[in-house]
Amino acid sequence: MTVLVTGGAGYIGSHMVLELLDAGEKVVVLDNLSTGFAWAVPQGVPLIVGDFGDAAVVTPLLKEHDVTEIIHFAAKIVVPESVADPLGYYLNNTAMARTLIACAVEHGVKHFIFSSTAAVYGDPARSPVTESEPLHPMSPYGRSKLMVEWMLEDVSRAHPMSHVVLRYFNVAGADPKGRVGQSSANATHLIKVAVQSALGFRPGMEVFGTDYPTPDGSGVRDFIQVTDLARAHLHALHYLRSAGDSTTCNVGYQRGYSVLEVIKLVKEISGVDFPVKLSARRPGDVGSIVASNGHIRSALGWTPKHDDLRAILQQALDWERRLHNWQAG
Repeated sequence: MTVLVTGGAGYIGSHMVLELLDAGEKVVVLDNLSTGFAWAVPQGVPLIVGDFGDAAVVTPLLKEHDVTEIIHFAAKIVVPESVADPLGYYLNNTAMARTLIACAVEHGVKHFIFSSTAAVYGDPARSPVTESEPLHPMSPYGRSKLMVEWMLEDVSRAHPMSHVVLRYFNVAGADPKGRVGQSSANATHLIKVAVQSALGFRPGMEVFGTDYPTPDGSGVRDFIQVTDLARAHLHALHYLRSAGDSTTCNVGYQRGYSVLEVIKLVKEISGVDFPVKLSARRPGDVGSIVASNGHIRSALGWTPKHDDLRAILQQALDWERRLHNWQAG
């Protein structure tokens, strides 16, 4: 049995590959390296450079490596960019995923784990948000992911391929062992931008929206540590192999922190009071969203191991320093 990880050279995918290897799994990575890095794929793991929506690449890969399961991460993920370029997002995230799923069905792939997003909920009426909350995505990014959820639901009814959809919230931190982390220079993740500002790699940062109905006016998010997130996918894999029914789970800590709280804590940990510009809201952003994680705990048996925001921020700072020194050296 071999697990295909699409986007396995990227931020979350590279952590997933480490979790699979640590668990003794056989892994193959497919990544076009548009935002990923070949060096992030551990030695000995096959890396095929190509698009997950290219059947001419995917079909022979599935056959050659005898792929029995797919964990699909590869996607465009920037909400404001999706508002400006909706067709690009529907092509990359939805149409290309349709090709990947079709190849999986044709090859007889047994299980499919999909990296979805809290953006499918839009601006939920209740918090923490459960999986049964009405789905009202506010951006092409969220809609592009929801369409793939629908495809998997229909395909799993029509073909012998079960799936788990994991809707996760704001991914943060780095591998606790320091092996890999968020490495894209122009990543838009809040914590990435904040630690780069603290370390002087950016002149400062911008906060988009300070008039939300939240305690300090800035957006509130549920930050999930990246290794905990990768472990959730591993739990999903074991669940499906144990004949679990297709299901959808939130992955989060059921605790929210505001953007301004995060920035304040980064300044405290780093000892640097970097400049912060307060700006208007961005299209597609929501005020507050926090995960209910009761279902993933009960269905998949997943529990957090790294749910300490201070430790998460320290991991991000340590990784950013290491990455900078490595690139500079």
